[in-house]
Amino acid sequence: MRSLLSVLLIGVPVTLILTLVGLSHGMLEDSARRARGIGADIIFRPPNTSLLTLSGAPLSAKMVDFLQNWPHVVLAVGAIQHPIQTPLVATGIELDKFNQMNGGFTYLQGGPFRRPDDVLIDRYYAAQRHVQAGDSLKLWDRTWHVIGVIEPGKLARIVLPLSVLQDLTGNTGKVSQIYLKLDDPKNTESVIQALKQKFPDNPIYSMEELTSMYSVNNIAGLREFIIVIMSIGVIIGFAVVCLSMYMAVLQRTREIGILKSLGASQFFILKVIVVEALLMGIGGSILGIVFSFGAYWLIRTLVPASIPMVIVPSWWPIAGGITLVGAALGALYPGLSAARHDPIEALAYE
Repeated sequence: MRSLLSVLLIGVPVTLILTLVGLSHGMLEDSARRARGIGADIIFRPPNTSLLTLSGAPLSAKMVDFLQNWPHVVLAVGAIQHPIQTPLVATGIELDKFNQMNGGFTYLQGGPFRRPDDVLIDRYYAAQRHVQAGDSLKLWDRTWHVIGVIEPGKLARIVLPLSVLQDLTGNTGKVSQIYLKLDDPKNTESVIQALKQKFPDNPIYSMEELTSMYSVNNIAGLREFIIVIMSIGVIIGFAVVCLSMYMAVLQRTREIGILKSLGASQFFILKVIVVEALLMGIGGSILGIVFSFGAYWLIRTLVPASIPMVIVPSWWPIAGGITLVGAALGALYPGLSAARHDPIEALAYE
């Protein structure tokens, strides 16, 4: 029972590590996938914005018409973003222009906008809010009509008419960012360089460059946070194994005395303790991997839109290695203590 409880407690930090990594990768991969689904070649953003910064709407909508006439640009589409509940964001677009850029949304239910209070939501958000086309949905203390449920992977999870979201947020005639589609993707770099000369303060990215930036290493503080969680995992594994093996040594004092009286060396005794600890570490790692699938199912069932998670098998050996290091370190003191037992005293131990 002690060993089973130890395996369970070791599995908890493994689950924590794998769940955190899965959430990090899931959110970034989901953002990258939705950016690629836009169908643009270039994104033009306001000054002083970064990859994850919501810019409000500091760009004039007239800039859309200006960029529409830029050389090699065949279509410019303005969009406005407004937060709903972190990390969910509603996006306002001109649906006709968006359809020209990428062929439009794939409708699973319903269809495009018909009236000002219409909203499009993707399949994950519909499942999270338990609504379907034709139902009502409350956002910002207003009731909206769900006109359609769309396939995820394009632009946003929640889509409103551009003019409606502009008026709602007090940004009439303004947009948050502009997407540009070119006559030939080969012209992307030359167009970006020309735009940067004209607008040196505006972040301008190719969509390929933008999606490549969605990684753990590019998000400030995320990598350090994961390292902290991994360190906690090592500490928990160390503490659990150290306590468990110390109790095991106390319970097996007479057995250790018998082994030593039969000629077992200190290294042999130490090896027995460490191997048992490593086996518990392996069991805890396997249990943690299984639990991570449980966390994945729970998150995908309850909040698939707010917290997208993926399973990252490449992290299984990393999490297992972290656990085994903690287990091995935790077994050293009990193992050395057992190896130093005097066989006469150990045999007389009650």
